[in-house]
Amino acid sequence: MKIKFFDGSMGTMLQSSGLKAGELPELLNLTDEDKVFAVHKAYAEIGSEYITTNTFGANSLKMDNFEEVIKKGVEIARRTGKKVALDIGPTGKLLKPMGDLDFEKAVEIFAGAINAGKDGSDIVLIETMSDTYELKAAVLAAKENCDLPIFVTMIFDENGRLLTGADIKTAVTMLEGLGIDAIGFNCGLGPKQMIALVEELRKWTSLPIIVQPNAGLPESVNGKTVYNVSPGEFAVDMEKAAKLGVSYLGGCCGTTPKHIEEMIRLCRNIPASIPEKKNRSLVSSYSETIEIGIKPVIIGERINPTGKKLLKEALRRNDIDYIIREGVSQREAGAHILDVNVGLPEIDEPQMIKNAVFSLQSVLPTPLQIDTADVSALEAALRIYNGKPMLNSVNGKEKNMREVFPLAKKYGAVTVCLCLDENGIPETAQGRIAIAEKIIKTAAEYGIEKKDLIVDALTMTVSTDKNNAVETLKAVKYIREELGVNTVLGVSNISFGLPERDTITSNFFVMALQSGLSAGIINPLSKQMMNAYYAYNALAGLDDNCAEYIESVTVTEAPKTETSVTLHTAIVKGMKEDAALCARELLENTDSLEVINNFIIPALDEVGAGFEANKVFLPQLLMSADSAKAAFDVIREKMILSGTQEKSGNKIVLATVHGDIHDIGKNIVKVLLSNYGFDVIDLGKDVPEEDVVKAVIENGVKLVGLSALMTTTVPAMEKTIELLHEQTNAKVFVGGAVLTRSYAEMIHADWYAKDAMESVRIAKEFFA
Repeated sequence: MKIKFFDGSMGTMLQSSGLKAGELPELLNLTDEDKVFAVHKAYAEIGSEYITTNTFGANSLKMDNFEEVIKKGVEIARRTGKKVALDIGPTGKLLKPMGDLDFEKAVEIFAGAINAGKDGSDIVLIETMSDTYELKAAVLAAKENCDLPIFVTMIFDENGRLLTGADIKTAVTMLEGLGIDAIGFNCGLGPKQMIALVEELRKWTSLPIIVQPNAGLPESVNGKTVYNVSPGEFAVDMEKAAKLGVSYLGGCCGTTPKHIEEMIRLCRNIPASIPEKKNRSLVSSYSETIEIGIKPVIIGERINPTGKKLLKEALRRNDIDYIIREGVSQREAGAHILDVNVGLPEIDEPQMIKNAVFSLQSVLPTPLQIDTADVSALEAALRIYNGKPMLNSVNGKEKNMREVFPLAKKYGAVTVCLCLDENGIPETAQGRIAIAEKIIKTAAEYGIEKKDLIVDALTMTVSTDKNNAVETLKAVKYIREELGVNTVLGVSNISFGLPERDTITSNFFVMALQSGLSAGIINPLSKQMMNAYYAYNALAGLDDNCAEYIESVTVTEAPKTETSVTLHTAIVKGMKEDAALCARELLENTDSLEVINNFIIPALDEVGAGFEANKVFLPQLLMSADSAKAAFDVIREKMILSGTQEKSGNKIVLATVHGDIHDIGKNIVKVLLSNYGFDVIDLGKDVPEEDVVKAVIENGVKLVGLSALMTTTVPAMEKTIELLHEQTNAKVFVGGAVLTRSYAEMIHADWYAKDAMESVRIAKEFFA
């Protein structure tokens, strides 16, 4: 099979034929369809086999007549006689909790676009995505509303990270779980920069790969955006990418029919290559991936009301911050995955588990195991989970398997399989193995592979039968070695009814690990349990230079669940309610400005430093900012009541430039600057140049931040900067996905902010 070829940039071609800055190219489907068809035809004539519809930004958020625009876009592309790729771009908004767009609303928006364009399309191309959560919404919308193949291309930076923190492995884990058909990259980078990403992608994916880079990095020449890679250079680099093993090639911003023609000429005889099938058991959050089966995995057991009076009370009070504190303490103690079980008879479990999962994944990057016997609660949690979760659990009962496996398949979960059926739990290992075999066979009927199953042979307390531990361990060993499936146990069940439980439990844990246990559901706050874990890894050759063991034994006492937190901790961990409570307590004996300068700002600085070091990612950054805001609100309230409120003289105007309706970056910068005490005047998106100048003059502003996400709107940014420099003495910093530092210099910006934290640094230095 040979490589298939997509087209290049619609926007670049339309700009060259007169599209004005800020003009929506999708509307040309209705107002000048001949111009759109001419672009499609130019690509089709030089050999593009897939023509991408002119519908990238057409959705209900951006235009009232989106359905008409999309239907017409598909019709125009269809006239080329080539295969048609229905182009679905991002909404331009961040989803909650980072932004204000609800997950189900995002699904609805994408579903509207897909339903409008599915007739006449051959594939759905979900492109230029930078957030796994928005990606999940788009993929679910496609799967629930059409039967077309789903291709996904994402916009990674040169470090191999999405805007919201996922690396390539993490994005692949979620998307393959959701069942897409091809995966790859577009936009953001030129072909040279994408080669390293393709190499990394092949390590993790089993899917066909699609590569659609820009024609290099953008520059501004005479007020126009141009790209610096010629068709010949583009083709040579794409040939290198093709030889790494891909199935589809195309181009993004800056690429023309000449770029694509040269690429096809050099790559047409290179055979397509699908990466070898991977057999990894992976669980992920939005930014972390845990592999099961290589090194034993710790699943924290403490978010489970069984035997936990305080958690039960917290669930009855809907005290989500208590659950978050339990999650934070377990992660810090060494848990790799957190079990989440909120089942109490007197509460609304579907709503509670949805709230718990949403809140935990908003604060922690730790993958979650969704633990419930309520099928409606299970789906509620799986649907809004940001990543590839574990699902706890399915069992050998026929009805249970028929209810749970379709959900596991749809949402791509790794499923815990309990060795029990209609007759209960077999006493012998052989009986449990037989149930495991039945579950594995049934899972295969739903297209679920062994790598996405993890069998729980079930731990029965040894105090009721001396053979309980022995039979469980026999089953674990057989399932892992003979059936080739990973294993998990709720380890602490072994010691119910016995004194000194940790002694029995930790020894059983080691025996289970020796028998092939892949993951243990344990209390990571138990020093004895964690000592057993680290000692086993050291002795089993799983801890290089015994580094983890040595680090673990330097801890002088076992970690404890936090019953209270400091304001610093609440902000760093993103615990909003605790931040407000701590601020209120501090204000009883501490001056407002002292709380701000000695507690809030240092906490934000710590998170910001973590962000810049790639140890903290955007969701955590924004949740910390949200917690800082909660503390500021308490302080502001006191200052108003006491008559001491002061307005900051450090005013900053922010705006997304004229013609650009994407305000993700600008909104992130606004949140951070506000929480550092700057007085932010937010002009919104699609702001005319003159309105920015007017706001600066009227408010006596000395610093302006401008954002642009679209190539077509950078000229508007340049014009705004020109007017500001002519009519005011304000300084300007700029940012956005299409910008580079050199590009910012070309359009005469005073600073380039590569990310939100650099905007804060610029402002702090400017007003120092």
